[in-house]
Amino acid sequence: MLTINNLHAAYGKVEVLHGISLEVPKGKLVTLIGSNGAGKTTTMRAISGMIKPKAGSVTLGGKDVTGLDSHRIARAGLAHSPEGRRVFASMSVTDNLLLGAFPRFTRARPKGDIKRDLEKALELFPRLKERQHQLAGTLSGGEQQMLAMARAVMLNPEVILLDEPSMGLAPILVEEVFRIITRLKGEGVTMLLVEQFAAAALNVADYGYVLENGSISVHGPAHSLKTDPKVIAAYLGGGH
Repeated sequence: MLTINNLHAAYGKVEVLHGISLEVPKGKLVTLIGSNGAGKTTTMRAISGMIKPKAGSVTLGGKDVTGLDSHRIARAGLAHSPEGRRVFASMSVTDNLLLGAFPRFTRARPKGDIKRDLEKALELFPRLKERQHQLAGTLSGGEQQMLAMARAVMLNPEVILLDEPSMGLAPILVEEVFRIITRLKGEGVTMLLVEQFAAAALNVADYGYVLENGSISVHGPAHSLKTDPKVIAAYLGGGH
């Protein structure tokens, strides 16, 4: 469904990704783990068009989307819930969600039943249902994270990129976020997850990749990575 092949990306003259390759099969949850500064968020930005890759390819559902503008990649079926949430603070929760479905209103994406999907999103994120008429900027950090995820779901995408969904959240909200991710997985939603809590990510994922200094160092089924001594020592020790 989503294939990244020999991807290089840089900020100016500083190359961050040194030819990484990974695959996210349809209906699967794949996680990308690594230390701070390894290039995880850069990977997500290069996939979704927020930065232009220097080399390599990004293929979505068989279509080459390498280097396209973000809105064109979204129309192709990729939704990005970014690090830092980035909700539209002066708009209501409901309007943020409807904005996530904008390509469906313009028929750039299959329209489907947007009203039903809005109701489903609010049911999936009950905290948002309670605050659906509230301005997004007045939500707590955890609620804004849920809104960013729900907004991505509203595209009815082929693939969702989830970049650090638990960042800065209290433990009880981290549990809620992973409950929602698990439910989305159960519904067959295809996802690529970047997550600081490696153990939690591997517990929910089907497959995992470890990114070190801009290169993939090891990859395999998530259950295998959880028992890999090097992965345990580097990412599953104290604090993870």
